[in-house]
Amino acid sequence: MTIDTEIRHVTKPGANLFLELGFAPEEAKRLHAASRKHINDTRLLKQQLMQELSHWIAQHHLKQAAAAEILMVSRPRISDVVNKKTAKFTIDALVEMLGRAGKPVKLSVS
Repeated sequence: MTIDTEIRHVTKPGANLFLELGFAPEEAKRLHAASRKHINDTRLLKQQLMQELSHWIAQHHLKQAAAAEILMVSRPRISDVVNKKTAKFTIDALVEMLGRAGKPVKLSVS
């Protein structure tokens, strides 16, 4: 049995994937805008959680290795937090790290 792995099409960065998938232009535009908003909202939330972690590390005068031990992650993961590399983390991972730091996250919907 052979598995077909040939790449037939690559969507360019910034292109409207929904349009390329065959959605009507207006629907594709709406879906694309909603998708961009969701991605941006997620990035902003991750940045806020990372800021809280970075503040906690600085407040306790921790070196990255010490913070990594307390938060039960690797030292490079702490570096990624401090440098706000949002793409490398899920919201769940950041919430869990904050919990280990004694800063439980509370969700508020408005």
